[in-house]
Amino acid sequence: MNIPQSLKYTKEHEWVREDGDTVTVGITDHAQGELGDIIFVEFPEIGQKIEKDEPCGTIEAVKTVADLFAPISGTVIEINETLDDSPESVNNDPYGDGWMVKVSVSEPGELDNLMSADQYQEMI
Repeated sequence: MNIPQSLKYTKEHEWVREDGDTVTVGITDHAQGELGDIIFVEFPEIGQKIEKDEPCGTIEAVKTVADLFAPISGTVIEINETLDDSPESVNNDPYGDGWMVKVSVSEPGELDNLMSADQYQEMI
């Protein structure tokens, strides 16, 4: 299982990549494996304010539907529109082409509460 050391993680199996005052968010390799073949992703709206640990979208797989939880509070500034036509990118490349949203961070201190790769590995 792939758990990049450079990312931070949540107990709901999202990953976070920091880039200044913005973050890129997706679901982990573990999460996509548990969900199975992903067929649709429902995103929050660009400009929507999201709150840490609150649902902000859904991920539909062949067998189930799961919530996408906000790993941090902020404003959605970009969504990965390529997933509309290629949702399988989440299965094939969850940390690259399968990213889901980019968020302008409103509470930078919340980043300190996310798990390291080693902590996430221990949790799963």
